[in-house]
Amino acid sequence: MPLFDVYPLYNVTPVSGKDILVYDNEGTEYLDLYGGHAVISIGHAHPNYVEAITNQVNTLGFYSNAIQNPLQKQLADKIEALSGCQDYELFLCNSGAEANENALKLASFKTGKKRVVAFSNGFHGRTSAAVAATDNKSIIAPINAQQAVTILPLNDVEGVKRELEKGDVCAVIVEFIQGVGGLDQGTVEFFEQVDALCKANNTMFIADEIQCGYGRSGKFFAFQHYNVTPDIISLAKGMGNGFPIGGILIHPDIESKYGMLGTTFGGNHLACAAGLAVLNTIEEENLIENTNNISEYFIEKAKAVPQIKNIKGRGLMLGLEFDFEVGNIRKALIYNHKIFTGGASNKKLLRILPPLTIKKEHVDQFFEALKKVLEEIQETV
Repeated sequence: MPLFDVYPLYNVTPVSGKDILVYDNEGTEYLDLYGGHAVISIGHAHPNYVEAITNQVNTLGFYSNAIQNPLQKQLADKIEALSGCQDYELFLCNSGAEANENALKLASFKTGKKRVVAFSNGFHGRTSAAVAATDNKSIIAPINAQQAVTILPLNDVEGVKRELEKGDVCAVIVEFIQGVGGLDQGTVEFFEQVDALCKANNTMFIADEIQCGYGRSGKFFAFQHYNVTPDIISLAKGMGNGFPIGGILIHPDIESKYGMLGTTFGGNHLACAAGLAVLNTIEEENLIENTNNISEYFIEKAKAVPQIKNIKGRGLMLGLEFDFEVGNIRKALIYNHKIFTGGASNKKLLRILPPLTIKKEHVDQFFEALKKVLEEIQETV
């Protein structure tokens, strides 16, 4: 049976990994500066992670949410301790799209309203409401388009004010660093005024931290670079280092009731074991501090490359923007220099999302390769 052909694939077959390196079926070593869309947070096959999952699957891999699961409470307490998000409550699910779907549903339950405000170049997932709030018409099917969503330009405070004052908006959802869209960020004034507007208009402010959370921005959550208090915070990707897990943090002003949210696989024993291993490793190895140190080093190296016209993002969620499309750069890096990087909807942007364990030597290796690729491109022009 053939696979449904929806992914353009590079001709590389990884079969194993170790920290920031992956190895293909021929034994070739690659430097992973993309982490499978920012999923690999503590490195491939981290010993803490392997041990935690192995021990858990040897005891109990799964049972449903019909029973007590102390691992869920341990995970919630650890997120609270490391993030500083006091008094929020945790609902666990399986993916980023599911996290945002539940966030939007919860906002509608809380406010009794149904319209959503989202922003240009935003990406929030591929499920019904989440994809409707995503600024990409090519992935929105007619069944999704029936959702009531208004897309505004990023930083359009007056537009947000105008839409919220109409009285039918249940949620404003925003990435504090856009991922797929190309590493754009709102201004300080924009985020803080939107937060205030939401609170004044009975509208839930949703921080989509799917990609920019879990230390990747240089703080535990990217919204913590600003003076805002989201009503709901969605998380996934780096949360499980490759094991499917997602969740939302819910402000205590939103009351729960039986049946309003639910999931079969969310918060299962294996997922919680993976999640705890990630948090323990982030704490024990000071990976947020490492993120800030390596980010500073990376940016300084990038500034020395004249072909790079703009450096976007924060922490280890970075974009290098050129004045030409980067498809050939990515191909040369992966096939000739054995380095994984990422793209974005901005075709002139090279996206860098490495494991938070990255070291300066890996940054040096990348820039040596990038300079060679740029020289080769220049010679062919």
